[in-house]
Amino acid sequence: MQPNDFRGFLDELLAQSGAIIRAAWGDTGHIAYESKSDRSPVTEVDRGVEKKLREMIGAKFPSHGIIAEEFGSERENAEWVWVIDPIDGTKSFISGVPLFVTLIGLLHCGKPVLGAIDQPVLRERCVGDNETTLFNGKPTRVRLCRNLRDAVLTTSGFETIAGQPFEKGFLRLAAATRFTRTWGDGYGYLLLATGRVDVMAEPILAPWDLLPLIAVVNGAGGKITDVTGGEAIGGSGAIAASPELHPKVVEEFRG
Repeated sequence: MQPNDFRGFLDELLAQSGAIIRAAWGDTGHIAYESKSDRSPVTEVDRGVEKKLREMIGAKFPSHGIIAEEFGSERENAEWVWVIDPIDGTKSFISGVPLFVTLIGLLHCGKPVLGAIDQPVLRERCVGDNETTLFNGKPTRVRLCRNLRDAVLTTSGFETIAGQPFEKGFLRLAAATRFTRTWGDGYGYLLLATGRVDVMAEPILAPWDLLPLIAVVNGAGGKITDVTGGEAIGGSGAIAASPELHPKVVEEFRG
């Protein structure tokens, strides 16, 4: 099978995740949560979405692997592996702010070949295959921006930056851009892929945060690496931007 043969099933997964999330969204700002060992919040909606998606994958493709945030990995060395973050941006979700997304990616022999960023409340969806990215079914591209002084920089939150070894590099980058916003988590990459922001920079990412993004950014004509400019997979964090702007972003970050 080819990666695009799985697009129909990917749509089915996103339809299910979106339905579960929208059903819970009716009481915005009052969504119960608990804290995990790393102090990050998790809700029953996170768990419910992931459980449903895992059931669907297991029923349709029992030989496929899964890498996911809430219930761990299984068969992660399989030829085909699904990567799931049921709600990326849970802090936004529990605050009643629709800047969270569902991330689903597909790996073939360890390489990202298909990815989706889905905002089910706003009904915004990017699906990419490294060659093309569609936003709500229509081709989309990153914005052409050649100079940092004209760029809009986004990140997920300053709490992951303060006190870290890369803090000075990030602040240097922020000072060089037009302005910085925290329209972050996976939604920031959707904004990048649809030409609404120019740089997305995050120093810390888990595999389920990163792997579904790669095919989307690449398909929209962008470039995504770790914060040193090296391979995104296995690196530290991520920097995503247009190819023209990306080396300047890395240079500022690295100093």
